[in-house]
Amino acid sequence: MAQANDLTRQWVKETMAKERIPGMQIAVIKDDRVVFSESYGWANVENRVHATKTTLFPLNSATKSFTGVAMMQLAEAGLVDLNAPISRYLDGLPEAWRAIRVRQLLAHTSGLPDILDEQGLLGGGSEADAWQAVQRLPIGSAPGERFTYNQTNYVLLAQIIAKQSKMPYEQYMATRQFTPAHMARATFGDSYDLLANAATMYSYFPRKTDAPGASQRLSHWFYDMSPGLWSGGGIMTTADDVAHWLVSVSKGELISKAGMRAMWTPEKLNNGADGDWAAGWHVLKTTPVREVAGMGGARAAFIVYPDERLAIVVLTNLVGSNPQNFIPKIAEAYRSTPADAARIQAQ
Repeated sequence: MAQANDLTRQWVKETMAKERIPGMQIAVIKDDRVVFSESYGWANVENRVHATKTTLFPLNSATKSFTGVAMMQLAEAGLVDLNAPISRYLDGLPEAWRAIRVRQLLAHTSGLPDILDEQGLLGGGSEADAWQAVQRLPIGSAPGERFTYNQTNYVLLAQIIAKQSKMPYEQYMATRQFTPAHMARATFGDSYDLLANAATMYSYFPRKTDAPGASQRLSHWFYDMSPGLWSGGGIMTTADDVAHWLVSVSKGELISKAGMRAMWTPEKLNNGADGDWAAGWHVLKTTPVREVAGMGGARAAFIVYPDERLAIVVLTNLVGSNPQNFIPKIAEAYRSTPADAARIQAQ
């Protein structure tokens, strides 16, 4: 393990230099133990604030994996049937939405229009205005016809969680996941919220006011995540907290082992093909060994290799760093042999 950790340190430093990533946290879980946890660089560049293990980073859309666990918890408690139409749990929906199944929201196969566009909330107004606007749009495809990623799915899931658990989404998450998984620093917010010890977000993308061909420069990146969208992208936390949560999931402390396997099984499309997502998780591979992931904001990711009892969490403060692209290289240092993976998969 010491050799794997040394290789990881070297690789992380090389990657941060190559990709010009200001700050990073990384945690590696092997056999339900955190075997590596370190922080690098700057949480805030201009004030020379170091990134530490307690610095808060946004998970953005990787939050959806937590929402997937929440829905499996409610299903196992008999409070939600994932195969039921969403109209069983929510009133006042447009007629075209009523037959969509809960699991199709989780897997982005609902066909619903997106409450967000390139400018943010539809219409550029309040969340309530955007919610009214999206309900007036036609659906993009029949439920189950194809995978189409959007945030409307998770707005509806938050509403189902709140109604069936009889507590707001954020309270449910704190009570049923953050506390039992020992996520001491997890909270909700965005870059406009005044959260102590939160990393500043950056990018090298051109500004709207830049002249064509202007040199790249590191700039602040601001994003807005209103409370109704927290279930799809609102968690702020640390790599260690995510690691503790992944251990709790793996050990069956939050949902059963059967529920975990179901949560990581790709949702079938109407034509019988596998969709890209399972219940809140992006399915990267199903063979020869499984790989599932949570990814968010092009700056945060965790990949789980269930058959090898391995998971890696990387959180950064650079939009466009896309850690899901270099996590597999880190994983190589900790991978089980093919025989080990086959044995674990058979258990």
